[in-house]
Amino acid sequence: EVQFVENGGGLVQAGGSLRLSCANSGFTFADSAIGWFRQAPGKEREGVACISSQDSNTYSYYNDAVKGRFTISIDIAKNTVYLKMDSLKPEDTAVYSCAAASKCLSGQGDFTSWGQGTQVTVLS
Repeated sequence: EVQFVENGGGLVQAGGSLRLSCANSGFTFADSAIGWFRQAPGKEREGVACISSQDSNTYSYYNDAVKGRFTISIDIAKNTVYLKMDSLKPEDTAVYSCAAASKCLSGQGDFTSWGQGTQVTVLS
């Protein structure tokens, strides 16, 4: 199992933007689902966004807390999924990780190849 590698985290002021990337050279992105998750200190990990690529179509899903501010996208040729985060809030501060499953509606336990994560810190 080849793990994903996340990059792009950092320190940003509230209202700012970041773009995270999730790459895995050994993974076939077609006909799969890639999810972004986050875990803040003292809190459980939660799903942020997910994108599935099936039959040449892509479908995306968002946590209500980020809908309208975050955008998930996929570049199959580069084996990379991106999470563009705009209008960041202090409550978005967390470690962001990505993982794969057969479908976006899978439970977290069905996601595999978790990366180490990338820290996002939003200052108020």
